[in-house]
Amino acid sequence: MTKERCVMNKDNQRGFTLMELMVVLVIIGIASAAISLSIKPDPLQLLRKDANQVAQRLQIAQAEARADGRPITWQADNKGFHFSRRNESGHGWDHFVNDPQLRPRAWETPSMSVRVTPRQRAVVNAEWFASPLQLRLSDGQHQLTVQLTATGQVRVANEP
Repeated sequence: MTKERCVMNKDNQRGFTLMELMVVLVIIGIASAAISLSIKPDPLQLLRKDANQVAQRLQIAQAEARADGRPITWQADNKGFHFSRRNESGHGWDHFVNDPQLRPRAWETPSMSVRVTPRQRAVVNAEWFASPLQLRLSDGQHQLTVQLTATGQVRVANEP
């Protein structure tokens, strides 16, 4: 009778099989992936990332202009921004396509508008003191300003 009880206990054991556990884990994984794909990034965070990237690239361009002696212009549209300067020969333009730091870049923000004051394009040159620039970046809801001071400092500021 003891043997029969042992056999009966094996048949009556409760719990999940390995296959059932694997199916549950797959369902949880699919649900997690669907939720994470549906979460959109914060637009202000994307705008701040773009503004910080512009600030860093302007500092690099400023150092390059001071080392090389040729002014570098920064231009932007709603798709991205790029730097350019005259070729060493003086004929044509160098757009830094092969430069890993100053190459043309696309905006992270989906709909970007840019306003440069006091003029339409930003120019950094070899001068240690230059006229200040403000680059206003906007995604339609938020606005940040990249400021290039007369002494060459670059900073990102929030707009009211």
